[in-house]
Amino acid sequence: MRCLLRLGATGQIEVVSPYDAVTQAQLRAIRPRGVWSGRRRCWCFPLEAAPALQQALAGRFPLEPELAEWLAWLAQPLPPLPPHRQLVAAADLEQTLLDGRHLFAHQRAAVRWLLARRGAVLADAMGLGKTLSALVAARAMVRLADCRILVIAPVGLHGHWQGEAASLGLRLELHSWARLPQALPPAGTVVIADEAHYAQNGQTRRSQGLLRLARHPRLRAIWLLTGTPMKNGRPAQLFPLLAAIGHPLARDQRAYEELFCQGHWREQGGRRLWQATGASHLHELQRLVRPLVLHRRKQDCLDLPPKHRQLLAVELDDLQARGFHHRLQTKVDDYRRRAARGEVRRDAEVLAVLTALRQIGSDYKLPATQSLVASLLDRGEAVVVFTAFVATAALLHRRFPASALLTGALPPAQRQGQVDAFQRGEHPLLIATYGTGGLGFTLHRARHVVLVERPWTPGDAEQAEDRCHRIGMGACLTSHWLQLGVADQLVDGLIASKAERIALLLERRPQLLERRSLPAMVRDLMDRW
Repeated sequence: MRCLLRLGATGQIEVVSPYDAVTQAQLRAIRPRGVWSGRRRCWCFPLEAAPALQQALAGRFPLEPELAEWLAWLAQPLPPLPPHRQLVAAADLEQTLLDGRHLFAHQRAAVRWLLARRGAVLADAMGLGKTLSALVAARAMVRLADCRILVIAPVGLHGHWQGEAASLGLRLELHSWARLPQALPPAGTVVIADEAHYAQNGQTRRSQGLLRLARHPRLRAIWLLTGTPMKNGRPAQLFPLLAAIGHPLARDQRAYEELFCQGHWREQGGRRLWQATGASHLHELQRLVRPLVLHRRKQDCLDLPPKHRQLLAVELDDLQARGFHHRLQTKVDDYRRRAARGEVRRDAEVLAVLTALRQIGSDYKLPATQSLVASLLDRGEAVVVFTAFVATAALLHRRFPASALLTGALPPAQRQGQVDAFQRGEHPLLIATYGTGGLGFTLHRARHVVLVERPWTPGDAEQAEDRCHRIGMGACLTSHWLQLGVADQLVDGLIASKAERIALLLERRPQLLERRSLPAMVRDLMDRW
């Protein structure tokens, strides 16, 4: 192993060296502190530690060219930005847009809030116009700081971003989460990351790519947009976002996980593993992240018609119940046979049982779903149906051939066309999977949304409903939740429990959390079944 200083995947300085007691002591004395990465087999330091590193190592460690370029930029920083009041004035908050629209009061407040922060998470509820708010703020930066706008968004939303930019006369550099750029231009860039919860797992390539851009010396500002900053109710998912915006809490990941994620060591198979999947001290976390995370609910900002949820219990007759149990038992037996042969993990049975319950339950809810949708269509209603399973969506589409179908099998370039056709009234029904239809589209023509089953996370369920519950809707929205026995009750209970954690982080109201492990809940379900 040769000694060198290189630029890491997340934009930190990596010090690679064979073990040497003197060098290790020097590295431990560097401030800001570094951390040892066992996975990367190197020390990782923030860019701010570069002068101390170069002084301590006295030229013994060569610099890789990419890191040398970053350090040269650090030595020649960009000019300071104008004062906040000048940026707000350049935003022209009262100006009529090219398409005749005006900013709402809450959007004007969001623009002022963003322009006061070089790193921030705009976590307003879905449908409050985060895209337009971020672009208006970025336009002010372009006017006064002569920088570029780089937008990271799912491919299916690129058309939406281009349309909003056109209404402001802006040019964007659009990238998907699958292909993030490696560097920024020397002149300075404002980075806007839409659906930023895509980067909630710090081990993924896209999370590391986002952190690399967030730490780039030529970054002017980075604003993350997401209605679900803690999508699954786990504070660990918030950490990569806090790191991207430079929040002080993200300087020490281990301390963060110990305090807010119930981080601890556990023994498994003779190995010590670090586990940080819990949630604790959420009141304190909420207090600390509040200055850089803005969350507002629709009822706080808009006079929208209300949203109502209705549970529709699905009952099975004796013959159907026996068929359901037979299919479930077949799935469980097949899983146990594969586990005995070592093809799957034995400790994953709980998740396998629950997944089988949901898949089989989706099939047995089809008649009730068809009956509900048919009755709504007969009344002349526009309806949107969401399901977790492509097979269920395809079967419903065959039952209602005049419907629009929105699944991952449809090329991204054609998805907006299906949405537009539904919005124009060419289709009375739109059938979608959560992963495709629940992302970024506006479906406010519908007054009824049907959730055949619920996804694992409350953020996905909320996003699906809020595709319809948006600015421009003409009447109240009814969300129909089909519920088949204790299997759906368990998933809905999980959603409610996770939603409480999220509300505790984002909203200023007391909550008393009831914690139960998923395996315990599934075993209780099987006992009751």
